[in-house]
Amino acid sequence: MIMTSGLGKTFPNGAEAVRGVDLAVEAGEIVALLGPNGAGKTTTMRMLTTLLRPTVGTATVAGHDLLADPRGVRRRIGYVSQGGGIGPADLVGEELELHALLYGMRPAEARERVAETLERFGLAHLAGLPGGALSGGQRRRFDLAFGLVHGPSLLFLDEPTTGLDPQSRADLWNHLRRLRQERGLTVLLTTHYLDEADALADRLVVIDHGAVIAEGTPAEVKGGAATLDEAFLALTGRSLRDGGGDGEDGEDGGGADRGGGGGGADDTGASGAARETAGRRGAE
Repeated sequence: MIMTSGLGKTFPNGAEAVRGVDLAVEAGEIVALLGPNGAGKTTTMRMLTTLLRPTVGTATVAGHDLLADPRGVRRRIGYVSQGGGIGPADLVGEELELHALLYGMRPAEARERVAETLERFGLAHLAGLPGGALSGGQRRRFDLAFGLVHGPSLLFLDEPTTGLDPQSRADLWNHLRRLRQERGLTVLLTTHYLDEADALADRLVVIDHGAVIAEGTPAEVKGGAATLDEAFLALTGRSLRDGGGDGEDGEDGGGADRGGGGGGADDTGASGAARETAGRRGAE
């Protein structure tokens, strides 16, 4: 589902955020990208979702060449960014329907898909409410619905549970497990919650200073360590990272994608990351 070779990104200021990443994700897998702040996780995610163009390397995503056919990639993926994708005045149901329409669904099909998606994520009673009225957990469930309403085969999640309470985090992961079981959904995610990665992911890929330093099943990455946290610290060190140098949250000079929340859009302006992606397509 994802295959990269020597993927790298150097920004105009000379910061080498990602250095020759080789990554393979099979269909139906849940794979977690782990790393300290500034390790290159979000840059890698943004390259794979066509929001950043790699400086070097090649990649195939969802059966399409990342550089030669970015539109094909965007049609097959969903993307949930760190920041969330619904504005305070945007209505939940309308945003989802617009997104479905942008992916070429007919109006009747879009309404049916939105109703099904709202019901699946426990949002049906919130369809007429604006984004500003949603709780943190409801917003994150909306983001997941937004990334999946068009039926992608591959979902990218960038720190999807940051700031959520334990109940909301558990609910989100239950949704993902069910979608993988029912639809064979492939998921590539980043998270700083190592207990989540240990429990949810089939495989872990640890990135530091822009390069892959370890990968394998949670048990393989832990090795002789008692916990994944201990293994992670042994691999990456205990020094604090501010995230402002070569990686996340400022890696491209303008910050990570904090306005996005949905799938990589197909044509016009859906909300959040979809609008960004759509703008890129309009410039092609």
